[in-house]
Amino acid sequence: MKHSILTVLNNSTYTRFFFINFLLVLCLCSNTPLLAIPTHFTTKDVKFSSEGISLSGTIFKPDNVSGAVVLVHGSGQEKRMTEFATLLAKNGIAVFTYDKRGVGESGGVYAGPEVGTNNVDSLNLNLLSLDASAAVNILSENLQNNTIQIGLMGGSQAGWIIPLAAQKNKKIKFMTIFSGALIPVKQQLRFQFYTNGNSSFWDTHTEEDARKHIMTDPDKYEFTDTNPLDTLSQLSIPGLWIFGGKDIQVPVNLSIEYLNGLIADKKRYEYKLYPALGHNTAFSSSAEPVEYAISWIKNRKGAKNK
Repeated sequence: MKHSILTVLNNSTYTRFFFINFLLVLCLCSNTPLLAIPTHFTTKDVKFSSEGISLSGTIFKPDNVSGAVVLVHGSGQEKRMTEFATLLAKNGIAVFTYDKRGVGESGGVYAGPEVGTNNVDSLNLNLLSLDASAAVNILSENLQNNTIQIGLMGGSQAGWIIPLAAQKNKKIKFMTIFSGALIPVKQQLRFQFYTNGNSSFWDTHTEEDARKHIMTDPDKYEFTDTNPLDTLSQLSIPGLWIFGGKDIQVPVNLSIEYLNGLIADKKRYEYKLYPALGHNTAFSSSAEPVEYAISWIKNRKGAKNK
């Protein structure tokens, strides 16, 4: 079957699995107690500048802040993530979420599958990381509290964007990434073509099959690649990755292998694997991944910065 880049990126569901399911997770979690007693929070709409354009978002600030994050989008044409921000704010996490450039009330030009353009070129990933970095500055100004650590949180394609932003901005003290690949973008696309959206892929294929395809299959599209290991090997901040063992968008075992290599080099990274879950680890039938991430973020409070 012939695939276009639009089909590839639509099937990849970088954001669709991770962020369009906010309404689903709220339904799933509405009867599931999270880690803290729900706390009151306020919201504030703000505009900020990044690379010459104006972006719009909302800051969620709990009465008692125990952590803070800027939410980073995946690949979709996404507005600010108010439902997920509400979930985090009710658990004491301050959040800044904004409309992606070219979407909603934000200016600029959106690149992505909905408009038939390539959003995984290194130029676009770098541009989005600059937006995330600018958003961190705005959240920091509004918190007015240097003891509250600010991190980045996102999923899928955000796994490439977040380390780039962290390298640019020293205010970013941690990373929380759901289902993010630790392999180059082109290798991830090879894997994605190979699985072809087949939810039963791992019932009929081995890890050896997948790795051989990832390392040897010709690339279907040419663009400037991004290898997250180049950036992750230079960062000193802590990071948490949450994976699903049945992911057919990201080769999880290979990503964990590379992550273990970074950990062996004394990087402050860790991960949590949920063997029964797929790509959308944050928004599955289990509330555990989100609860685990919230607990981990709260433990950043008061941690010594390096």
